[in-house]
Amino acid sequence: MEESAGPNESRAPLAFSDLKDPDSYAQDWRQRCRNWAAIPDYEEGDKIRLATPVTLTDGSACQIVTATHYRRGRQKRRCYRIEETGGLVRLSKASLTGSELLSSAKGAASPVLAEFLAGRDA
Repeated sequence: MEESAGPNESRAPLAFSDLKDPDSYAQDWRQRCRNWAAIPDYEEGDKIRLATPVTLTDGSACQIVTATHYRRGRQKRRCYRIEETGGLVRLSKASLTGSELLSSAKGAASPVLAEFLAGRDA
């Protein structure tokens, strides 16, 4: 399959988005691929505010979470700790679209690093 055949997925490598053809149908697809790649990959301990609250299976909702993990056998699995309840939840990468970093685990580990990161964002 090639890009002009109308791919439905938006998770292609960014190298495809570098191709230049302004009249191509694939321009929208390339933009969706860039948008998917722009979703942040948070570090463990980062506190995050989701763009929209996520409704959980028990009917409750959460919007502020902290990135963490749990072990299943030898594997570490990414999950998020809900700030309000302390419970763990698995979130898809798509649910992180538009999220914002409230506090970084790196900055909390070192006051010097926190000062550096604050100066870099300003």
